[in-house]
Amino acid sequence: MKYNPKIHHRRSIRLKGYDYSQAGAYFVTLCAQNRECLFGEIVDQEIRLNDAGKIVAAEWLKNAEIRDEIELDEWVVMPNHFHGILVIADSGTVVGCRGDRPVAPTGPQPRSIGAVMAGFKSAVTKRINAIRNTPGTKLWQRNYWEHVVRNESELNRIREYITNNPANWQKDKLFNPSTLYGRPAGRPNEIRESSSTYTPETWMV
Repeated sequence: MKYNPKIHHRRSIRLKGYDYSQAGAYFVTLCAQNRECLFGEIVDQEIRLNDAGKIVAAEWLKNAEIRDEIELDEWVVMPNHFHGILVIADSGTVVGCRGDRPVAPTGPQPRSIGAVMAGFKSAVTKRINAIRNTPGTKLWQRNYWEHVVRNESELNRIREYITNNPANWQKDKLFNPSTLYGRPAGRPNEIRESSSTYTPETWMV
């Protein structure tokens, strides 16, 4: 389909003017299409991944194997979403990058968060659709959410939030699709970049 700005325009949730290929830590979140619980279940406050969830975990770990510039920090695969902290350790140049997940020429710049996430989402989708025999099926919501980690104390708060995510699943009003929270199962909610006063507790609104 030819690009039509009236149809395809959507508000950017990135920080205007920020270079997402520069060194730094980033907190990223992405959700399964329609908040469907595709990756496993929470049992006794711990995540039990199914085959699809194990693919998500394996492909996330692969980021650090195929990209010299990427380091992984705390992360978790949840029933219908993923949280992770990744670090671009050196902005450097594109030469020497071992990434094997190409994106479209008009897509995000190499060695950026956008390139990492585009490759990750694509690789996971391809593998899961292969085992489910569902070629072409959308697995993820169209966008993803990221936050630039600005200091060490914020990093530690985000790490704690990620670590405690499985234990807090039953009271998670943003991601848990339970109708107990007044939201039909699977109803997507837009994820927005928060202000500079970000904390893991305040962005979940």
